[in-house]
Amino acid sequence: MKKIIISFIGILAVLFCFTACEKDYLDTSPTDRVSSSAAVLTTDNALTALNGIHRALYERYADSQGRVGIGAFNLHIDEAGEDHVFNRSNWTQSYRWLPNESPTNSYTTANWAMFYQWIANANIIINGIDNATGEQADKDGIKGQALVYRAFCHFHLVRVWGNRYETGGGNSQLGVPIKLDNSVDPIARSTVEEVYTQINEDLDDAIGLLDGYSRNNKSHFNANVAKGLKARVALTQGNWSTAAQFASEARAGFTLMDAATYAQGFQIFSETNSEFMWASHIVEDQTDSFGNYGAYISRNFSSSAIRGNPRSINNLLYDMISATDVRKTLWDPTGEHLNLPDGVSLLSTHNKYPYTSQKFIAVSNGDSRLDVPMMRAAEMYLIEAEALARNSQDGLAAQTLYDMVITRDPDYTLSTNTGQALIDEILVQRRIELWGEGFRWYDLKRLNLPLDRTGSNQSSTYTNGVMQIAADDNRWTWPIPQDEIDANPLIEQNPI
Repeated sequence: MKKIIISFIGILAVLFCFTACEKDYLDTSPTDRVSSSAAVLTTDNALTALNGIHRALYERYADSQGRVGIGAFNLHIDEAGEDHVFNRSNWTQSYRWLPNESPTNSYTTANWAMFYQWIANANIIINGIDNATGEQADKDGIKGQALVYRAFCHFHLVRVWGNRYETGGGNSQLGVPIKLDNSVDPIARSTVEEVYTQINEDLDDAIGLLDGYSRNNKSHFNANVAKGLKARVALTQGNWSTAAQFASEARAGFTLMDAATYAQGFQIFSETNSEFMWASHIVEDQTDSFGNYGAYISRNFSSSAIRGNPRSINNLLYDMISATDVRKTLWDPTGEHLNLPDGVSLLSTHNKYPYTSQKFIAVSNGDSRLDVPMMRAAEMYLIEAEALARNSQDGLAAQTLYDMVITRDPDYTLSTNTGQALIDEILVQRRIELWGEGFRWYDLKRLNLPLDRTGSNQSSTYTNGVMQIAADDNRWTWPIPQDEIDANPLIEQNPI
């Protein structure tokens, strides 16, 4: 890990340019970085560092417009599934599975470095906050949030660069290096099981520290978010009882939005939307206009990506949505978008294609900001329902699914499906509900399912021929970046 840690730890210099530090520190420390001791000298300093990680979620990486933090990464994951459809061949690296094939692909390298950068900055807080000057409650809240970040990053890393977690298996297959401090000594890859053990340990510690903690806003974490991430992890591991329990606890206090609110699309109002549990709110003076999440996924912003290549839904999935379901209005099979929310319009230069999305709406044609959705109560219902169904609790699973879907479709009735048929129904609802939010490729991998884009409105021309990928194909596990292989003699490469 030596090269990546050294290259990215200097981000803390940005975090502290607004924070007063001791004069002797300012006289002796290099101008391009901040010492870890200064970062956690006081709880005020540590909170500033934590805010820097929150802000880093929507910063530009590798100096690339297409790699602006977690929103861009979530899009890349979504594009690699079968439900996300492109209408032209540009901005399609992940859609064509190119990062999955090459250790030198810039998407592979930049995203690996991005997650380890966030881990490095979280480690400074985790390992130093206990000795900071300040109230214990503040230390607990700050440390708890940093632990969530470390777990969150390791969770993404192991799912992308490690083989799938096998429920009931030993999971001795190689995962990723576990970084618990910021030493520059090379370390080897831990097993998948070891990585998940660390993830769960961090989340359990975070849940305890965040119990009763009141966060500043939804860009920050509280115990609900930590429990929601715990539920995601448990679902991936096949720990059904744990997944159901924590999903239920996580959504406590968050109510599903009504149909009228849903029809307005996902905009910049997550703070007042009762369903959003965690979201990155981009303030106007911190925007990356043509790199924001909304510059690629919204329907109305005037970027070349959206004007030329608006995103569509797989028509086969669209046809599965009930005609009375409000979510059916979030994609237009004609592409004309005559039912856009009030005050929203397209320019004459916006190209129109069938089944394009209006689920995501930017502030305006000239302002690409929208809140990056990171966790919603709807996902927790879906996790709970799937976990209950897989645990042979069909009645409870059907009721949990009903409680969510009825808020979208007033004509929905309690499912009478059982067993695999009920699980399949839940998974369809999951595909519909979470479209564009970064889940489908992960779901295919965790369920050991193949990619199948055939028979739909997918074009093999735009996918570069990537229409079907078997579940055992090596490309489900991304190659370790060549930069990391070169810098760390202990790293083993994945089969390519």
